[in-house]
Amino acid sequence: MTRVAGVDSSTQSCKIVVCDAATGAVLERGTAPHPDGTAVPAEAWWDALRAAGNGLLDRVDAIAVAGQQHGMVALDADGLPLRDALLWNDVRSAAAAEDLVRELGGPGAWADAVGSVPVAAFTVTKLRWFADHEPDLADRARRILLPHDYLTWRLRGPDAEPVTDRGDASGTGYWSPATERYREDLVSLAFRGRTPQLPRVLGPAESAGRTATGALVAAGTGDNAGAALGLGLEPGDVVMSLGTSGTVYARGSAPSADPSGAIAGFADATGSFLPLVCTLNAARVLTASAQLLGVDLYGLEALAAQAPPGAEGLVLLPYLTGERTPNLPHATGSLHGLRPRNMHSWHLARATYEGMLCNMADALDRLVATGIAPRRVLLIGGAARSSLVRAIAAQILGRPVTIPEPEEYVALGAARQAAWALAGTPAPPPWPTRRAAEIHPSAAGVATGQAIRDTYARARDAVYG
Repeated sequence: MTRVAGVDSSTQSCKIVVCDAATGAVLERGTAPHPDGTAVPAEAWWDALRAAGNGLLDRVDAIAVAGQQHGMVALDADGLPLRDALLWNDVRSAAAAEDLVRELGGPGAWADAVGSVPVAAFTVTKLRWFADHEPDLADRARRILLPHDYLTWRLRGPDAEPVTDRGDASGTGYWSPATERYREDLVSLAFRGRTPQLPRVLGPAESAGRTATGALVAAGTGDNAGAALGLGLEPGDVVMSLGTSGTVYARGSAPSADPSGAIAGFADATGSFLPLVCTLNAARVLTASAQLLGVDLYGLEALAAQAPPGAEGLVLLPYLTGERTPNLPHATGSLHGLRPRNMHSWHLARATYEGMLCNMADALDRLVATGIAPRRVLLIGGAARSSLVRAIAAQILGRPVTIPEPEEYVALGAARQAAWALAGTPAPPPWPTRRAAEIHPSAAGVATGQAIRDTYARARDAVYG
């Protein structure tokens, strides 16, 4: 049996699945935690990968890494990190994003150049922050990598050439999905004239090299592109992923360029495109509310189930760590509509679920407004395992939601990419689609969901316009 490994190096942890290359059946798993924070040592990711893969990776024929997007790993001339890596959810570069948008001539100029308008998450904005706040370290930077690039490089050894793929490169803010080229002028603009080396961009099924034990290393990709590959995304499928952050994306046949900045015009891991809307706050909202109320997630769900839909007018705007869509990097979470009748723990629990999902519904609306017609909405991510999340999602979205069999789809997509690179075929291996359940809202449920969204929108607009 040919064995392939897929790595999901996410914000919170490293997860590995080992699969049968022919069928996609998961044979073994491993996991290890990552440190908390929005700036962490890149070496910690490598330590976690080795811990999660202990006893697994020495018995695989190929491996690929899918990683959290956007982060900045700056290496010196000896290949050593100059500082802790800045992650996608580090918003210290929000002002730098505003400056860069203005300096190039506005949002439309950026959308035309690279398909996306940079916000604090994008690597290009972190380069500007680095240049302005740590210029001595910036002067020593010889290479700039993304998190998955760093791990793909470490797998092959220090003498290997750093590489990336089109899916992850499209989230930097200086690689164009339309031309499939770096915009080195934008790197220079952001980094105040400095021109660090950037990783070579590999094709979807191209090999990056081999590990010391001889396993083929595939190009790897970003986490959302990895999940799309793991799900076997088809035209008309829209994914709503409820991880620490939230994403809504669909497969596209042509590059997108949204001058409003709401939609990131990403590439995917197959040669197509992946227009995507991202929020900073999804499952983290549930975790934080559970901590506030002194319960675990099961206790939060039990509390929320006691409250009626709409939480009797209580609304949570879930911008706990600022927000990316809408672009409010300095916003905070806030409660609205407090009255004696809804000042109970179960109302707050219910408002938590509804606020998170109203924010995600707003994100879906952004994609639909561009002409994307969802054939189905696939709900994935840790929070999607909650039966209450599924029911409220169908109600608030006003459409059926499909829940694929729970699986580590980012890691599974990376494993499928590894099998593809190993086989050298024109298309990824046709792994069977995972079983799925469907939740259909009633007509009354759709009406209730719209009322919840209307109340949420009034609170959002009252505060932010």
